[in-house]
Amino acid sequence: MKELIEIINKTSKKLNRTITIMEVCGTHTVSIYRHGIRSVIPPNIKLLSGPGCPVCVTAVEDIDKILYIAKQPDVILVTFGDMMRVPGTNGSLYSTKAEGALIKIVYSPLDALKIAEQNKDKKIVFFAVGFETTSPLIAATISEAERKNIPNFYIYSVHKLIPPALKALVDSEEIKIDGFILPGHVSTIIGSKAYEFIPLKYNIACVIAGFDGDDILNAIAMLLKQIIQKDLKVEIQYKKAVKAEGNPKAIEFLYDFFEVTHSKWRGIGVIPNSGLKLKRNFSHRNVEEVFNIPKIKSIEPKGCLCGLILRGVKTPADCPFFAKSCTPENPVGPCMVSSEGSCAAYFKYGGENF
Repeated sequence: MKELIEIINKTSKKLNRTITIMEVCGTHTVSIYRHGIRSVIPPNIKLLSGPGCPVCVTAVEDIDKILYIAKQPDVILVTFGDMMRVPGTNGSLYSTKAEGALIKIVYSPLDALKIAEQNKDKKIVFFAVGFETTSPLIAATISEAERKNIPNFYIYSVHKLIPPALKALVDSEEIKIDGFILPGHVSTIIGSKAYEFIPLKYNIACVIAGFDGDDILNAIAMLLKQIIQKDLKVEIQYKKAVKAEGNPKAIEFLYDFFEVTHSKWRGIGVIPNSGLKLKRNFSHRNVEEVFNIPKIKSIEPKGCLCGLILRGVKTPADCPFFAKSCTPENPVGPCMVSSEGSCAAYFKYGGENF
């Protein structure tokens, strides 16, 4: 690590301006805080966190809809644990469960399928949240539900795709990004080619990184080298797991069940072609086809800066609620809920004093 820090310091002296680097993955955000990376890099290297936490970017409208579904008779809602405290307009899954809704936490969507087999008199609804890393597993679960002919298993899909979100960020021009530290897990599925439009169209350096402190420092050094040499491209630092083509079989399998659709991201808005919905021939697994969900007036928490934090415009310390009325035990916004959220990571590991 010491050698990498020296390389970064030496390289940064060749630059006469601030270099802004955004890490996209929530796991990278946590690692940066845990290893104190901001404190060891030069002051002209600015690190920002992006929309790399699937829990955080789930729109409040989707939370409100899933709360409505959870309250319906004969429904067992199944979800990952980090969705339980994400606030909707009027409550969360945690508070809804306390009011009597049947909600179960699982570690895998295949566990939800087991619940469906064991409760044939109930409608089992899995809240399908995640990026390209988890969506193939959801496809596999649907495939298994079809194979076993389990009719009472449904999903509510809020799956999202990373490359369109990055395009939306740079198109907005809210912030000037010089380099992206791209997500390792997502890239094992989609590969490096999926990001090639970023250096080609936007002249932004890109490195796909692993998750250790050394991996991230190495990625920063690689980005600086690209910028100095004006050789902007997508490099793979995380070579032990990521290939240029990704995992074509996983992608092919995913799109056997899903198709691309527009999706609303909390803090960003609707991003074209950034989500996944079930194909028509699997629409009988889509819970929105089962329930006539009424139009719900969804409202973001007033004064919460999660949207700006997810876009890299603000940091957790800028939020007036941070570490005061908003804590992991009592989150006002989603960035404080997930362990991968910027606010939660900042709260746990600290940065500037708060």
